[in-house]
Amino acid sequence: MIDLKVSQIRYFLLVVEHGGFHAAAEHAHRTQPAISQAVRELERKLGEPLLEKGAKIQLTPYGEQALPMLQGLVDHHDRVGEELQRLARHEVGQLHIAAVPSVASQLLPALLEEFIRDYPQLDITVQDGSADTVLGLLKARQVDFGITSVLEPLDEFRVDPIYRDSIGVVFRDDHPLARGTGPVAWNQLTGYKLIRNGTSRLLEHTEAVPLLAASQLYVSNMISLLAMLEAGMGVTTLPRLAVPDERTRLRFRPLGRPALEREISIVRPMRRSLAPAAALLERKILEASGHWQQ
Repeated sequence: MIDLKVSQIRYFLLVVEHGGFHAAAEHAHRTQPAISQAVRELERKLGEPLLEKGAKIQLTPYGEQALPMLQGLVDHHDRVGEELQRLARHEVGQLHIAAVPSVASQLLPALLEEFIRDYPQLDITVQDGSADTVLGLLKARQVDFGITSVLEPLDEFRVDPIYRDSIGVVFRDDHPLARGTGPVAWNQLTGYKLIRNGTSRLLEHTEAVPLLAASQLYVSNMISLLAMLEAGMGVTTLPRLAVPDERTRLRFRPLGRPALEREISIVRPMRRSLAPAAALLERKILEASGHWQQ
């Protein structure tokens, strides 16, 4: 394979465009011998002369056929270089993230709105799902990073905490628990129909284990779960962030004795760099996380 230097091709194109080595040297701010040497070296690599010998610049038959190809090579090089620079400047590119639904619906919208406004050429995909779903997408390399609660040690991933969220009981406004305020003790939930959900794993190894074992109903979809709570089918345990304010009939009371929290983190591969656009979004989220907790 011929190892062609773009600079040598550019000098040859300048010689043809300006009709001589002297004019090409002036345009390129180089010496005429340097331009002549570059063209000779290009001809040596190609194995054929591009210019006829003599004072007048005239293409050889080979040069006439090679000229559009060499021009196309330089044009392609310049286009690729410009795209790479735009990618580094975050003007173009794709990024894929995954987040648990509460983060995707409560924390990300305002941040993403500003991010998209500042970088309108970026193509962003957000997938939401349970903590296990987010981790699965990360392991399959289908997303650049995830925002989720970490339920087990992740040796192959870097974990940066960004938000702490209290775990509580969620119920309809006419439920007996709505008569009180403040934290709810675990033993106060005995006798109530508990609906398990994807975040119930956060209660493993706690005093809630007997309550989980007695539960007959598991609902994985958050929209369906909230609808069942509004229908008065029972109570559930959720992080505070997972209960939208617009669900006006639902009430939230934190669990106490002992209190529980969920830690939300940015999770990304340990030994793999992020694409420029993904790294920028990660940095924006880390900067915003200080305000989220206030």
